[in-house]
Amino acid sequence: MTNRLELSGVIAKDPKRSRSLAGIPHCHFVLEHRSYQQEANLPRQVYCYINVVVSGQGQQVLTQDLAVGSHIKVGGFVSYQTGRNGLGKLVLHADHIEKI
Repeated sequence: MTNRLELSGVIAKDPKRSRSLAGIPHCHFVLEHRSYQQEANLPRQVYCYINVVVSGQGQQVLTQDLAVGSHIKVGGFVSYQTGRNGLGKLVLHADHIEKI
């Protein structure tokens, strides 16, 4: 099964760094995407916020220069997470980040 998403946008919230109980480093941030896409042969303005997490020791080099306002393209897989408040959300688990 395929689960791969690539999305470009602007970092909307400051990246937050943490470590799991197992010592795995994580970097969390929110990506804001705005674009025009074609749907039914008509232009459509699209907009979304998506939570992004980058995990693992080797991956943290991808996040060292990120800040609010950075224009990036991210790639990875999408997963559903339920927060402490019981609300669910989609999260992009990134394995590729490129500044644009």
